[in-house]
Amino acid sequence: MSALSDIALVAQVVAFGNTRAFDQLVRKYQSQVRRFFLHQTCGDQQLSDDLAQETFIKAYTGLKGFGQLSSFSTWLYRIAYNVFYDYVRSQHTTESLDEVPAESLYRIEQRDFGAHDDLYQALGRLKEIERTCITLRYMDDLPIDKIAQITGCPAGTVKSHLSRAKDKLTTYLKQNGYD
Repeated sequence: MSALSDIALVAQVVAFGNTRAFDQLVRKYQSQVRRFFLHQTCGDQQLSDDLAQETFIKAYTGLKGFGQLSSFSTWLYRIAYNVFYDYVRSQHTTESLDEVPAESLYRIEQRDFGAHDDLYQALGRLKEIERTCITLRYMDDLPIDKIAQITGCPAGTVKSHLSRAKDKLTTYLKQNGYD
């Protein structure tokens, strides 16, 4: 499906209440949204699924507000980004989100999945915004300008977050036996 067909599906939902059209959008984007949350929560599958479900509910209820100023996928990622940050804020941490280790925000089961688990441990060391930028850029393959739209940060700031995140990931992974 192309962006044009996304817009056609959105129009069918808004104009005619066609829930099947929205179902097609969910099927198209659910794995991307779930993967985004899986990386943000450092591997918490259940929480990722819950946040993805909340994202699609908010998208459905707010579909009339989709102004086509960006692609549907960018708009959906922006909702996912907001859902994640709403979740983090709801955890009532008293420290700055940038200073709280991810392990204290999420219930992560200790598992031995090798490199995959090491990556989640490394991602858990990043600030929330750094993890978001690195996930969107290198795991979801989004360009800098789309990441800037999703996060609301200027493109230069996104690049700075990416640079710092790569440095932190490199340092962590080298300290844990990766070259």
